[in-house]
Amino acid sequence: MSNKIQAIAAREVVSVIRARSTLALLMGVVLVTFGIVFVSNAEPDYLPTAVDLLLPMEFLVPAVAVALGYRTIISDSTRGELDVLATYPLSVSRYIIGVFIGRAIALTVLLTVPLVIIGIYLATTSPDAPTFLATHQGVDSPLIFVRFIGLTVIFGLVVLAMTIAASALASTQRSALVLGLVVLALVVIGLDLLILRGVAGGTVADGWLTTVLSVSPTSAYRGLVFETVLSTAVQTDLQQASPIMSTVGLLLWLIGSLAVATVAVSRR
Repeated sequence: MSNKIQAIAAREVVSVIRARSTLALLMGVVLVTFGIVFVSNAEPDYLPTAVDLLLPMEFLVPAVAVALGYRTIISDSTRGELDVLATYPLSVSRYIIGVFIGRAIALTVLLTVPLVIIGIYLATTSPDAPTFLATHQGVDSPLIFVRFIGLTVIFGLVVLAMTIAASALASTQRSALVLGLVVLALVVIGLDLLILRGVAGGTVADGWLTTVLSVSPTSAYRGLVFETVLSTAVQTDLQQASPIMSTVGLLLWLIGSLAVATVAVSRR
């Protein structure tokens, strides 16, 4: 990583730390995740906890990512910082990468800290002997929860990249908020509804369903959790998703969004 990208990333991290909303975001993630774990009737084991957290994370993670990223580019533009940065030997692509990395570090901390604390709680309350699942296929181990945390962070980074692209396309703070909400709506429910409509209307054949699901970041995340986390411990004959296609789908959203942001800033 070049020094210029590091400088931009460090600036973004400092901006997030200084923002009062950051503490509110962290407390919100903590309250939601801890509330789900303590309110659920599941035993304090890794697999049941991951199952309980999956659906709430599909809503919570995009909300946190949008809140953290929707003002990134537009704030620099309205304050004139983009004009100042243009006088430095800093390419637009490096600027976008630096912004993304800085916000990605902050998002990773916001998402992992509460989940790691929950993992420590599970480690201290779960039975000392490994719990074999009813199917006898695997053991309810900490690795299951570590995979869940990793996939959740990746999902958040993809939505963050989409939000940064929306911020780069916006012309005002208000339009940035609107576009951020559009991204949130698309990720949480919009793309999934389009896929369901295609399935119901017969547009999507059954053999292509697992591939089409990778088009939606939420469906791709959900499918990866089912295929690489839950199915490793629970026997099932139904394939929820294609891990390869889901991974490719998430990468395309990530890279494509950063490319859109780069083009949008270049044209300002």
